[in-house]
Amino acid sequence: MILFPAIDLKEGRCVRLRQGDMAQATVFSEDPAAQASAFASDGFEWLHIVDLDGAFAGRPANAAAIENILGHSRLAVQLGGGIRDLSTVEAWLERGVRRVVLGTAAVRDPAFVKAAARKFPDRVAVGIDAREGRVAVEGWAETSDLEAPALARRFEDTGVAAIIYTDIARDGMLSGLNLDATVALAEVVRIPVIASGGLSSMTDIERLAEPRCARLAGAIVGRALYDGRIEARRALAMLREHEMPAPRA
Repeated sequence: MILFPAIDLKEGRCVRLRQGDMAQATVFSEDPAAQASAFASDGFEWLHIVDLDGAFAGRPANAAAIENILGHSRLAVQLGGGIRDLSTVEAWLERGVRRVVLGTAAVRDPAFVKAAARKFPDRVAVGIDAREGRVAVEGWAETSDLEAPALARRFEDTGVAAIIYTDIARDGMLSGLNLDATVALAEVVRIPVIASGGLSSMTDIERLAEPRCARLAGAIVGRALYDGRIEARRALAMLREHEMPAPRA
């Protein structure tokens, strides 16, 4: 299981929001590239970046900060926020992003997401952000009538690398992962599922190590890592210790 530290970018700074509310942003670092390097030193291998301004604007808005991270960190980068067309997908992948995350586009333009996944297999993830089980879009500003499992099934067998499932009500609230909903989603799709939203303590890490979570591909951790509730090296060691062996062919 991959543990992804998160960097959310707002006006070039590393912040964390509460339930996606841009008015409730806490600044954790003025230097996102230095923060990424610190995560690499802690032993992380991947980094999850969200261009928050881009998510609301519908186009990249923190390109300079992202490129600085790419230029100064050895971490594999998973990037979402404001990526709404194939040229933007291609541009980020060419700049060194390992995987792009498409969220609003998955609802508004599923044909584009499928085309991107087929053109760049295993390098496109779908972000499903849900409020009470229903998918939210436009930086979580709007809630659709579409339920998360129905959206996920649309992208079976298209080359999508992962589904990132976020429970908006828990995001940034330190209230614990919604593992029931996340595992339930993983049980109805063949696409690997990554848990997001609310990871708050080492108890959550212990829960991720339980057998029922073996089907999950990873989890994203944000605020709890910044404020010290999650000790990075200990968490990574715990997940490695309980990692299930790959099935034999």
